[in-house]
Amino acid sequence: MSEISPSTLGTIAFIGGGNMASAIIGGLVRAGRAPASILVVDPGQAQRDRLQTDFGVRTLAEPGPALAEAQMVVWAVKPQLFQEAARPCAGHIGGALQLSVMAGIRSDDIARATGSQAVVRAMPNTPALIGQGMSGLYARPDVSAGQRAAVEAVLAPTGRVLWVQQEVALDAVTALSGSGPAYVFYVLEAMMAAAEAMGLSAEEGKQLALGTFAGATALAQQSAEPPAVLRERVTSKGGTTYAALSSLEADGVKAAFVKALQAAQHRAAELGDEFGAAG
Repeated sequence: MSEISPSTLGTIAFIGGGNMASAIIGGLVRAGRAPASILVVDPGQAQRDRLQTDFGVRTLAEPGPALAEAQMVVWAVKPQLFQEAARPCAGHIGGALQLSVMAGIRSDDIARATGSQAVVRAMPNTPALIGQGMSGLYARPDVSAGQRAAVEAVLAPTGRVLWVQQEVALDAVTALSGSGPAYVFYVLEAMMAAAEAMGLSAEEGKQLALGTFAGATALAQQSAEPPAVLRERVTSKGGTTYAALSSLEADGVKAAFVKALQAAQHRAAELGDEFGAAG
């Protein structure tokens, strides 16, 4: 396998052209990568047409010899489709760096299915669609510093990245940040429903909830103090915030939330067990 870096990375092939692949491709094209250097394999005609129209990239309905020119292959299919998708690709991509954005599928299984030991697993999330994503990354020992840098360059337009040292940690990353946007949307739904129940209009509730989330998150990012301290500062004993938080504690919301994330972590591990190894 030839060494690559951000400056020498040639063709990038995407196996699967759905939302996450589109987010990465869109970021690459906006950052100046030539659309002709991006190849997408997707069986869906409508999906291929959209990618060609939106980004001008090359597309294939099925894997073929053109895959052999790829220095990086990005796996962006559903976990349950990985083994089926990998079989016809394997003969063309053994010399490429493999970057997976699939939940659960372990690097051992990716290496076995592709013939490449240079595998990086990434767990991105949907804010990548607007360049505000958070991706957890894990690299197998065979991945060089230059290849790590190439992966970072590919994902940079989608948001921030964080490398973890142990692959098992990606199950926790999946539970926390991969699935995390859904938790935020869930709380926003509840706040907006409460707003209407308290007499505010739907639009008023939406603006207040979204503005509060955005402001609180920005404050937490910029502050050197932990969220617990920031929370305590707006919680006067006997006040309105105290009443709300006491109600949440009485209902066991924090414990239920921790339990929910652990359920997501467990499911991420199950996906690897179910859809990783062939047969």
